Amino acid sequence: MSVESDTARLNRDSAGTGARLGGGTSAFPGIDFLTPEGDPGLLGPGSMGWKVSANPVVSAVGGIAAVILELSEKHVRAGVWDHSTFKTDPIKRMERTGMAAACVTYGPTKLAQTTFERVTRMHERVTGTTHDGDPYKAMEPELLTWVHVTAAWGFLNAYIRYADPKLSLEDQDRYFREGEIIGKGFGAAWVPTSRAEAEAYMEEMTPKLYANETVHEFLALVRDATPLGAAGKPMQRLVTQAAIDLLPKKLQDQCGVQVSSFVRPTVRPMVRTLAAAAGATVRRMPDTPANQACRRMGVSTDCLR
Repeated sequence: MSVESDTARLNRDSAGTGARLGGGTSAFPGIDFLTPEGDPGLLGPGSMGWKVSANPVVSAVGGIAAVILELSEKHVRAGVWDHSTFKTDPIKRMERTGMAAACVTYGPTKLAQTTFERVTRMHERVTGTTHDGDPYKAMEPELLTWVHVTAAWGFLNAYIRYADPKLSLEDQDRYFREGEIIGKGFGAAWVPTSRAEAEAYMEEMTPKLYANETVHEFLALVRDATPLGAAGKPMQRLVTQAAIDLLPKKLQDQCGVQVSSFVRPTVRPMVRTLAAAAGATVRRMPDTPANQACRRMGVSTDCLR
């Protein structure tokens, strides 16, 4: 099949998948992003956080890249894989993770706070030992820093590659600075507040990462984890390859992953097309968390661009 026909088909599928990846109403039952009117939440319109998180394809690419990095650190690997439903219901698990992220990014202040409290209660029960017998607790601040930074690093780099390649260093720094309240809200004692700090931290952590079978189990699951069934699998697999491709070669080697030679030449242009279509579609959908947050603040969805 040609690149052009693949792109056209993926572009047609993007509207339905965009709703689910971006948190359509079915993924957020009973959660109100519309009130109280005028409450900006933790970030508010004009923030980099609102822009970076608005595109569902960007979020999917960045999120999968983040999980690859998380599962390559032995303590987080054990906590995530041994205490979550990724292995049995990856779609539901990803939806719950997306729900929590949307609540602290686009939700009003009280919703963000209750999300922090709910996730903290869950994490307080997560303890165990790694494959080599090292004890861990999910609420250890150092582990929470790693989880926060991998997510922020993944989302921002996916946004730059697939939404705004000319994003200024000032805005990149602003994204990390804004995210401090979220990282600390989830329990991290320290998080980087600039691009330079984030890159230095990633460099420090890289030697601690290792290739393992759990990363490949995760990738095998997420390649097929789509709410659209068979119709959505080509797009999901492309997004998964884009997530691996987002990692620099040094990180790919450390985590034991690589982009399929079959899709390497086409993954970036195809995902750019897909992201552009999904972003435009989601901005028109009235019931996504991002759009409801704009209505709560009385602003145009142009602030999500």
